Amino acid sequence: MNAPGALHENVRDIVRRVALARPDAEACVLGDQRWSYAELDRRIDALARALVAAGVGHGDRVATLSTPHPDFLVAFLAAGQIGAIWVGLNPRYRPAELGYVLGDAEPKVLLVRTRIEARDYRGDFAALAADCPSLVASVVLNGDPLFDGALAYDAFIAGGAGVDDAALAAAQAKAGGRQACMIVYTSGSTGAPKGALLHHQGVCDFCRAQDRLWPVSPQRVLNYFPINHIGSVIDITLPTLEAGGAVVFLEQFDPAIAMRLTADEGLTLWGSVPSVLQMQLGLPDFADYDLSAVQLILWEGAAVPAEMLDRLLALGPPLATNYGMTETTSAMIAVAPTRDRDILANTVGLPFDGVEIRLAKADGTDAADGEEGEVWARSGYNMLGYWRRPEATAEAITPDGWLRTGDTAIRRADGRYRIVGRIKEMYKSGGYNVYPREVEDVLEAHPAVSLAAVVPIKDPLWAEVGVAYVIAASDATVESLEAHCRERLANYKIPKRFVLRRELPLLPIGKVDKIALKTLARETFEAG
Repeated sequence: MNAPGALHENVRDIVRRVALARPDAEACVLGDQRWSYAELDRRIDALARALVAAGVGHGDRVATLSTPHPDFLVAFLAAGQIGAIWVGLNPRYRPAELGYVLGDAEPKVLLVRTRIEARDYRGDFAALAADCPSLVASVVLNGDPLFDGALAYDAFIAGGAGVDDAALAAAQAKAGGRQACMIVYTSGSTGAPKGALLHHQGVCDFCRAQDRLWPVSPQRVLNYFPINHIGSVIDITLPTLEAGGAVVFLEQFDPAIAMRLTADEGLTLWGSVPSVLQMQLGLPDFADYDLSAVQLILWEGAAVPAEMLDRLLALGPPLATNYGMTETTSAMIAVAPTRDRDILANTVGLPFDGVEIRLAKADGTDAADGEEGEVWARSGYNMLGYWRRPEATAEAITPDGWLRTGDTAIRRADGRYRIVGRIKEMYKSGGYNVYPREVEDVLEAHPAVSLAAVVPIKDPLWAEVGVAYVIAASDATVESLEAHCRERLANYKIPKRFVLRRELPLLPIGKVDKIALKTLARETFEAG
């Protein structure tokens, strides 16, 4: 193990350090369950031993499907402890999406919930496990019903009893630093999701830097984000544990329950995305919740509307936001706590600690202040590359380490940045990245569809939503297209509008004219 108090080189040490110094401090809360750091530390070690006993070694993958629950945290840190690479799976994924990730990541162990709300995953995972030859063990979490070939979690843990401290320490001694600790899948412009490889040192350094930028003490936060999202793992959970704070988990988001927990648990950091903030602020009894413990309010993923910003400022605590992406291990530009309306409304702040930012013009030269350019970022936080995608990695990262974001920005005279657009077609819906090509591929797989094009429009709740323009046979209906998408895509990717057309506007080279469609969509739907 790394020496107590040393800078973390393994994500697992974030918990170990606090467990040694303050074993009884509260680390995780879920309903009536309250885990101390000592308990969390013990559970991580127990799973790490079981993974070693199952033959998981350095560089092997461990995949987890779960709600925001302490179980996912244990799985991530246990995998990292022994040098394995963790992959989070979103319960909203449809079978085809789950199959794609499992086929690409080739995990050796699968840790899953089989029943979440009304959805039963047993049939899905029985078929997926049978079609994933890399798997040596499928393990069911939370006492959920088993599927054929799966082990109960307690039985899997019992299998690690013979792995002693020396064997566990030997496994961790080989892990950490700039070795990969997690794969986060983010769709690409081609429609095929790519796995961003994030590393131990980048994650650990990011947590310390975020805690310095946004100092809150004691740090108590709510995590309702899906576990395959950096917002859940890196923005919320790990910096809180690095600070010795407590994470309150909410498995299924509900705005009223979230506000009640914020009040009852004395949460000090209110972190969210604009669409969720709007739901919470819109509660009829919002003013009745005691928010006196909140020391900082922050949002990520998109800008907040002016009216919402004014309401948040009226609450009293300072506010903050940032700009980042999966490939940079979250923030690359950020706002320190402030009540300055201009900074909050019109910028995403200054470069994050340890990050170099360059605005590159189309001709390769640097943009001057007030001039638009593509955001390039270089830092020790940047991903190692895309999992098994050397060409995509070379396209995203220059030989001298600059990551091209595909977003455009302007640097103001005060050094702060304002995001102005996206070179890529990706748009953000409720804080999630949505890539039109992925959605178009699904639509075009419908037997009645010959061509589809998806473009974004502004939305008062989700920031942006998709409009699908579709050329289809006469018997196709909007309802059938939506049902087709719902079976194959997570709900945030499903277009909110479907428009059936006989033809789509084309460019001279024969490609769909997306600019014309964006204009049409804005005129048709944003105007009322």
